[in-house]
Amino acid sequence: AGAAARGSLPLPFLLLLLLPASTAEPELRFRPPAEAPVRLFTEPELARYDGHQEGQPIYLAVKGVVFDVTSGKEFYGKGAPYNALVGKDSTRGVAKMSLDPADLTHDTTGLTEEELKSLDDIFNNVYKAKYPIVGYTSRRILNEDGSPNLDFKPEDQPHFSIKDEF
Repeated sequence: AGAAARGSLPLPFLLLLLLPASTAEPELRFRPPAEAPVRLFTEPELARYDGHQEGQPIYLAVKGVVFDVTSGKEFYGKGAPYNALVGKDSTRGVAKMSLDPADLTHDTTGLTEEELKSLDDIFNNVYKAKYPIVGYTSRRILNEDGSPNLDFKPEDQPHFSIKDEF
């Protein structure tokens, strides 16, 4: 309701605008340079890239993948309509097309099949097609105590595939 009160576009409408014009294979216009390091972000580290500090990149994580959305500053920067999504893993919010603070989490528990399909579509056709990957959230490969999760296999994670990310 807050975004609508400010006269901004509703999230579903904006995401449609961000989709490529063609339904063919999306053209990946942005690729990080080969020498760009891929980082592992803890929640406090990712929170530093929330668009509130001038000159700092703006990062958004979806499905544990951290994207540099700085080129979309008008959508994600300080005071922008979707600033609530950045500086964290907002997977659930993206799936539900919600800016509710309770939905701005990595947790996909209880999402409907339709929400999971929407999440995959937006992940592939908006974020992966439009923004460079700069890293991953530590939650993807670490235990809660920070130790390596020796059982982590990306292919076993629910609703997640990394085969096309590199």
